Amino acid sequence: MSDVSVLPGSLAVRNLFEDLLGREVIVSPGDPLSAEEVRTATVAIFTDAGQKIYAAMGLQLSLAANAGAALGLLPAGAAEDSIDEKQLFPNLAENVFELCNIFTSLLNKEGAPHVKLYQVIYPGMELPSDARAVLLALGRRLDLMCEVSRYGKGKLSLSLAP
Repeated sequence: MSDVSVLPGSLAVRNLFEDLLGREVIVSPGDPLSAEEVRTATVAIFTDAGQKIYAAMGLQLSLAANAGAALGLLPAGAAEDSIDEKQLFPNLAENVFELCNIFTSLLNKEGAPHVKLYQVIYPGMELPSDARAVLLALGRRLDLMCEVSRYGKGKLSLSLAP
């Protein structure tokens, strides 16, 4: 089978966020998450049917908290408190898990291996070294700055495994 895996476009990411959060989301090219930022990021690990890592997506703490609050219809202050504490509160984490699970739809393409959400690693949890390597690798990646209207912004980095 030839490799038909492709990165989703920024428009597809924006549309998914807007549809899910029910508010305007501005998406623009951004810098990748730094190794330091990965320590407090929420990282989704996506695998294929053989449980091999297909992709890793990192959400900067500010984006995870803001998107989680917006999805849960919580006030922006809930996200700000989470960011100030440098942790993702459980109610926000649950919402971010759902966002990551739905994000899988952007990775599944006809003729490509079926991809599923394997695990979500939250700030303070140990990120497996293989997932960390995929997330920080150069190559097939998408780095965006996402701003959730009336909440805040943060980085999203998606990297496909080699």
